[in-house]
Amino acid sequence: MPIRAVVYTSEAAAGIAASSPGQAGRRLCEIVDDAARFNRDAGVTGILLFDGARFVQYMEGPDDGLQVAYSRVLGASSHSGLIELQRGRVGQRRLPFWPMRWLPVEPSELRRVASADWTGFVQREGTGASTSATGMELLHALAEPHAASPSKESP
Repeated sequence: MPIRAVVYTSEAAAGIAASSPGQAGRRLCEIVDDAARFNRDAGVTGILLFDGARFVQYMEGPDDGLQVAYSRVLGASSHSGLIELQRGRVGQRRLPFWPMRWLPVEPSELRRVASADWTGFVQREGTGASTSATGMELLHALAEPHAASPSKESP
């Protein structure tokens, strides 16, 4: 079964935004826990980067499950100004670690991921931190250190 993915950036709603990077209120944790429960049943995995004010989210899974999960994202009141960075086929799962998990990142890291090249979800070997790294490579480099941690949905 082909695996499809979507990645987007958006602005956190007032009730979600944090005073500093790495902090999130109870509301964000509830949203991520709810998404994880839904995604588990839909066969979707993903990650949500949060800098205290903005998100970058990457989701992947079978087409039907991803469509339903993404439609929930599009209708959510927890964010606004959604900009889709890329959508398409990835061939195999790139981040199979969690049904959904949020990771705190610095604003500069989030900007770098959001502005990187997402064309085709390209991921080469050993280039995760280089200046020419693709969006997928940057995302993988941020997620990989957390992959061995327990599969709780929020840090």
